[in-house]
Order: sequence, then structure tokens, then C-alpha cells
Amino acid sequence: MTTAVQDALDLDAPWALHPQVALRPESFGALLYHFGTRKLSFLKNRTIVAIIESLPEHSDMRSAIAAAGITESQSAPYVKALATLADSSMITRP
Repeated sequence: MTTAVQDALDLDAPWALHPQVALRPESFGALLYHFGTRKLSFLKNRTIVAIIESLPEHSDMRSAIAAAGITESQSAPYVKALATLADSSMITRP
């Protein structure tokens, strides 16, 4: 993933699971399936799953990350993962 993709993830904007994406919790994390693109993603980090599931409860991505207990200094890998999900249309701006 390029820095441009990561920078395109506006942390101060609301985000949501894409309407055509199903999230299925699993023991290892979760599966995401996009019915439009038929893309399947494996999430092996339960914190990312918690952030995605909490998106509707927060006014922006930054708040969802903070609510998961992630500090600003710890957020880089999570932002990168979320940017990858945004780039693949698994999450979207409503």
C-alpha cells in the first residue's frame, strides 16, 4: 500500500462497513466478504474487528480507534490496515 492510500483515509470523517460487505466473526478475528466485488478478506486482528464493528457508534474514524484503546502513538499499524480496507472498498464513507 502506498503512503497516498494511507493518507487518503480521513481519520476525522465518518466511516462504515460498505453496504455490500458482510462481516463474520471467527475465532481468529473475522471474515469480510464483499458481495459486489466477490473479494474475501481475513482479519486476523480482533482490535481491527472491534474498530470496524464500532464505526456506526462514532462520528469519525479517529474516535473509533481511540475507543478501542489505541493511543495516537500506537495507531499507525491500525490506520494502515484500515486504509487497506478502504482501498479495497470493504469500508467506505457513508
